[in-house]
Amino acid sequence: MKTLRIEHKITDYTVWKGAFDRFADMRAAAGARGYLIRRPVDDAQYVIVDLDFDSGEEAQAFLEMLRTRVWSTPANSPALAGAPITRILVTEEARRLSADELPA
Repeated sequence: MKTLRIEHKITDYTVWKGAFDRFADMRAAAGARGYLIRRPVDDAQYVIVDLDFDSGEEAQAFLEMLRTRVWSTPANSPALAGAPITRILVTEEARRLSADELPA
């Protein structure tokens, strides 16, 4: 599993999220298996998006599509403020603590 991480400033979360949602079919067609959206607690005008793909090639192809068809057109990215920062990541290890492992 590879993750395309996208970080960028936004001008309005509701507008940004509406644009993000309009590209759901495009994400699915590109092989995206799921996504996670995060925002820093101290910066409501910033988003971090993780998109999961089966391969790095799928993640890279989707990134190129974003650069050429989405981010390059203001109508497709209406709340984007500045250039996104992107990386393709591989998860080396992940673990969540069970309720029994948490301190009392």
